[in-house]
Amino acid sequence: MTLDDANTTAEKKKEHEESVAEVIRPDAFVLHEVIRKEGDEELRRKAGALFLSALAAGLTMGFSLIVPGVLKAHLPEAPWSELISGMGYATGFLIVVLGRQQLFTENTLTPILPLLHDRTVATLWRVARLWGIVLVGNIIATALVAAVLAHSDAFEPEVRKAFAEISHHASAAPFWTTTIKAVFAGWLIALMVWMLPATGSAAPFIVVLMTGLVAVCGLAHIVAGSVDTFYLVFTGEASMSDYLWHFFVPTLIGNVFGGTALVAVLNYGQVAPQVEEEKAGGRAG
Repeated sequence: MTLDDANTTAEKKKEHEESVAEVIRPDAFVLHEVIRKEGDEELRRKAGALFLSALAAGLTMGFSLIVPGVLKAHLPEAPWSELISGMGYATGFLIVVLGRQQLFTENTLTPILPLLHDRTVATLWRVARLWGIVLVGNIIATALVAAVLAHSDAFEPEVRKAFAEISHHASAAPFWTTTIKAVFAGWLIALMVWMLPATGSAAPFIVVLMTGLVAVCGLAHIVAGSVDTFYLVFTGEASMSDYLWHFFVPTLIGNVFGGTALVAVLNYGQVAPQVEEEKAGGRAG
């Protein structure tokens, strides 16, 4: 074999290896590292930038009431119409996720991986800071958009009636029932975040599928549900006490548990040995 033949064979082998690498799905450790690095970046962001991004996300989540409400008002009364209007709920999430805006439930996973990787008081404080800023920004914005929907004539009476019917589902269940529903919602949203680095161009489909399931299954999401419940508060059909104790507190507990315990901690556990090897190799180097 000549030198040219050997070079050609080596190049073909390299091309084949690259093709295989493109086809093989990234393993759990790769997904962990991608999300952890994203989490590190979020933890380093300025408070003002985080707050503005959280405000934008909260306002955008208004579409998760607007779109289902418009669909519900114009669809006929039929079992399948609830599925169609429920999938409209995904609109707000799709804009938020693809627009890289700060949504609280995404942050039950993303910054938790850096905390599990670097279990120090300093990292814990940075996570608490991030959570506080994003949650406050999200909730303020949901109140603003709900107030506009409740006190304006931007939508027809039939659509506003649909808004109210949809919104009653957010705070209708008892405390612990809402908490359990919120666990499943937090679980689904965090799983979506975990999956996104591996989905490539299919990311919009994954967002619509996972968040649509939250609506179709009647689960409780702290930000989208805040738009619904605040709408009832501003139309006089619910009180702030109803918002706090029938929705906000149980949903917050459930979303945080579902995202952190059922996704962040469990998925970190499966890659923890590799993480420790990487850390030990870094110290040795």
